[in-house]
Amino acid sequence: MGKVILIFVAMLSLAACANDRGLRDLRSNGGGPDEFGVMPVNPLILPSDTSTLPAPTPGGTNRTDPTPNADAVAVLGGNPNALAPNGIPASDSALIAAAGRNGVDPAIRSTLAAEDASFRNRRARLSIFGGRDRYFRAYAGQALDAYAELERFRAAGVATPSAPPQ
Repeated sequence: MGKVILIFVAMLSLAACANDRGLRDLRSNGGGPDEFGVMPVNPLILPSDTSTLPAPTPGGTNRTDPTPNADAVAVLGGNPNALAPNGIPASDSALIAAAGRNGVDPAIRSTLAAEDASFRNRRARLSIFGGRDRYFRAYAGQALDAYAELERFRAAGVATPSAPPQ
């Protein structure tokens, strides 16, 4: 009888040491990524001729973006292109029409790049350290102070979310 009690006490003490919750504990103990939050993307493919790359379009998508709905339609034998017939969602058509009401400049990117470089070069003439990256110094006067704007909106009675302390 003494051996049975001794074995029973030993088993209880060993069972008390275990803290393995296994699949019942769904909290993440590590600092790694959440395997359910990581979405695989399509592989990057470099075409042999880069002139065949499509031009960026409003409402267009990235070629590597996952498209689960279109993939499901294709697997079931449907036409994935039927999901977005013109590439612009109907909810964005008014925005696109308003943005293009005065015409669209096809060289807008190069125009903006040239104007930005000219603006930063004008600002650099006044700077002693002209050879360094001047982007943030050039645009410092146009930056918003988030906390000043938060206080301005709160003073006007606008409901604002909480913000971290300064």
